[in-house]
Amino acid sequence: MKRRICVVTGTRAEYGLLYWLMREINADDGMELRILVTGMHLSTEFGLTYRQIEQDGFLIDEKVEMLLASDTPAGITKSLGIGLIGLSDALERLRPDLLVLLGDRFEALAAAEAALLAGIPVAHIHGGEITAGSVDDSIRHAITKMSQLHFAALPEYRQRIIQMGEDPAHVHEVGALGLDNILRLPLMTLPELEASLDFRLGEDFFLVTFHPATAEAGHGTDDARALLDALDAFPGFRVILTKANADVGGREINRMLEAYAEGQPGRVFWVDSLGQRRYLSAMRLCRAVVGNSSSGLLEAPLLHTPTVNIGTRQEGRHREASVIDCAASSGAIREALKRAVSSEFRQVADRVQVPYADGRVALRIKKVLKEVPLEAIARKRFHDQIP
Repeated sequence: MKRRICVVTGTRAEYGLLYWLMREINADDGMELRILVTGMHLSTEFGLTYRQIEQDGFLIDEKVEMLLASDTPAGITKSLGIGLIGLSDALERLRPDLLVLLGDRFEALAAAEAALLAGIPVAHIHGGEITAGSVDDSIRHAITKMSQLHFAALPEYRQRIIQMGEDPAHVHEVGALGLDNILRLPLMTLPELEASLDFRLGEDFFLVTFHPATAEAGHGTDDARALLDALDAFPGFRVILTKANADVGGREINRMLEAYAEGQPGRVFWVDSLGQRRYLSAMRLCRAVVGNSSSGLLEAPLLHTPTVNIGTRQEGRHREASVIDCAASSGAIREALKRAVSSEFRQVADRVQVPYADGRVALRIKKVLKEVPLEAIARKRFHDQIP
């Protein structure tokens, strides 16, 4: 009997990371892929990115609306509650053998809660990491404690999951899933990317993604203003601006970014979502990845692209030598950008070697999902570490 695996995705970035795992599961004769889409994928405001999943040839089995038109703390909490109701109904219909979740967003938290109460084992990808500047940090660890299987990107992340009381036999060190995209997707040339965007980029451009720092007062609007001020100091560089997530304070940041783009239409390209291939192509071709997205720490180093990481949102996450951390002030960001575009720092980025960059992360995860005895993980116990 085929093992039924349900993959949940709520954002464009998360789907991009899960893409090759979904492909591997779908192609395996011993497995049956089920796809549950929720969150920003179903929002007109965020580009209805579920369409990209369908364009990639996947069949979406369930769509669960959950986002309210509010990014206040109360609005996000209510969205989580709505999601929990809808996800519980969807899982009752799908009845998967395993539920796959990635990362640390509130959509994934709702799915983990629904699966826990339905007795469905959860396989969690990218646990054990730390992002101290975001409430996602706590969400990630909460999902870990509701999951039975764990797939960590690096040794220190695996050890942290075990430190949280998880059975070492069920914590697998496999590498960062997003690395497969870089190695397996055919990335665009600069002329191809420009034609796809219908926008002249040239060789000097920044790829900018900035999300709310939800663990801080103000949730990053002052930081976003400092970023835009710093970008003004580089008038010869064009800019791709992508939309912030639907987190607390995200809509205010998006209004700022959109107004900035509208004021400089020939220099700044504003987009809801680039899609994975265009995003990674832009990442490979740009002079620097700028902002506070995890992609600047996880994927950009493999492409040997410098990253300017702003503020505290990614505080605690592993860094390669190609990442420049700076305070969220216009002066600090300007200095970091100057360093990032220098020929000396480009040489630093070119020397970076990323662990597990073999294009087989999704295969390692799929093998465990297919072969793990479900009865062995059904009853979870706290695994004490005895000195």
